[in-house]
Amino acid sequence: MASATAAPVPAARLVSLDAFRGLTIASMILVNNPGTWSAMYWPLGHAPWHGWTPTDLIFPFFLFMVGMSMNYSRKTSFREALRRSAVLFGLGVFMAAYPFFDLTTVRIPGVLQRIALCYLAAWVVRRTFGVVGQTLTCGAMLAVYWLLMTRVPVPGGLAPNLDPSTNLSAWLDRLLMDGHLWRQSKTWDPEGLLSTLPAIGTTLLGVLAGEWLRTKRTPRAKVVGLLAAGLVLTLAGLAWHESFPINKNIWTSSYVLFTGGMAAYLFAVTYLLADVYGVRGWTRPWVVYGTNAIFVFVASGLVAKTLGIVKLGGTSLQVLLYQGLFAWWLSPVNASLAYAVVNIGLWYLALLWMDRRGIHLKV
Repeated sequence: MASATAAPVPAARLVSLDAFRGLTIASMILVNNPGTWSAMYWPLGHAPWHGWTPTDLIFPFFLFMVGMSMNYSRKTSFREALRRSAVLFGLGVFMAAYPFFDLTTVRIPGVLQRIALCYLAAWVVRRTFGVVGQTLTCGAMLAVYWLLMTRVPVPGGLAPNLDPSTNLSAWLDRLLMDGHLWRQSKTWDPEGLLSTLPAIGTTLLGVLAGEWLRTKRTPRAKVVGLLAAGLVLTLAGLAWHESFPINKNIWTSSYVLFTGGMAAYLFAVTYLLADVYGVRGWTRPWVVYGTNAIFVFVASGLVAKTLGIVKLGGTSLQVLLYQGLFAWWLSPVNASLAYAVVNIGLWYLALLWMDRRGIHLKV
């Protein structure tokens, strides 16, 4: 994705970067807020284990954008990078603990926690190495994770395996964070510690994409490079899937290559339209989302939790809204989707109000 020889040009703000980030965060809110989890169109749910759906592309796309953004933000010190990581991690734990704040059972891993760790690790790699070093580090992380998951026996006498509760990553999660894992599983966590290693690789792919965009090549050459890299990574991920299956829950190395390739490919299209051809009218809603991405992720999560907890007559506000506005006249899957889409629209209005007043909350 990047050249070791071409000198970078000064970083200029890319509309495509904010738009792609915003589209990604809006997609997160869409899939996280159905009217009911029992009625959903299949693309809006995660693959149960091996395999993927469109929803499984969202989180790695955001990490890819985290890596890319490092090339377009002001230079930060290690102290500032550490502060950002700590704030993100703290926000993630706060969201998990809200509203009861029972620290004996609070989930320690999570989406923001993974973003925090990946950001800090990628920052260190980028400040330490050039493009070649970044590429080799990314490759080494994916190879080491593959070897650990497929060659190292699981303590307790189990052979290496990729089953949900008995793989090495799940064992390590229980060893270090038992009682503080994802409540739906309790025995493993989709944002567990060991699987953060390849997730850092996803972020580094974004760093490399950003390095490529900052070279002196022509915009069309940059698009071609991104498309070519996206194709190679996607095909490599699909090939590796045969022996190390694409799996978001344990963030397999094949998943990193596949989703990194898809991110490069789709970002190239966004960049071509918005920043090369200047077709930007369609980007406005997503730029509004992208410039307050962390804020809207946190706020929407807290509001959703509140609606699920506060009850009237024994029924939560979320269920009352869902049933009163959508469920009585739409089919279950359409009512569930409509609830999620209205969520997106309402948050857009709130973010638009903030944007017009110059309110951009960043970590």
